[in-house]
Amino acid sequence: MNDINPAPVGADSSVSADERLWGMIAHLSALAGFIIPFGNIAGPLIVWMIKKDAMPFVDDQGKESLNFQITVTIAAIIAAVLIVFLIGFLLLPAVGLAALVFTVIAGIKANEGVAYRYPFTLRLIK
Repeated sequence: MNDINPAPVGADSSVSADERLWGMIAHLSALAGFIIPFGNIAGPLIVWMIKKDAMPFVDDQGKESLNFQITVTIAAIIAAVLIVFLIGFLLLPAVGLAALVFTVIAGIKANEGVAYRYPFTLRLIK
């Protein structure tokens, strides 16, 4: 396999450079949610729908990203409701920061060819 960017040690060597790139895009496209309402769900959903049949790694990582972003959206809605009780003022930024950090970590891992699993995720799409 003559990839320009060979897979790092510990990565699945059967994952091509294109699959790693699209896996990373599946995760990082969720950052659109910081600009576009529900872009955090739309980005991974679009990538997953386009590439799921052609690339098994992107199918897996797209579902993982989509599940995490649905979980984040639910947590953000709950935190927004809890603003009434003042705890939401602390929870909402924490949810946003955790989503940002885990999304970037997942993008990096996917680019390395590692099938990343988000913590605290409801696995709704299987």
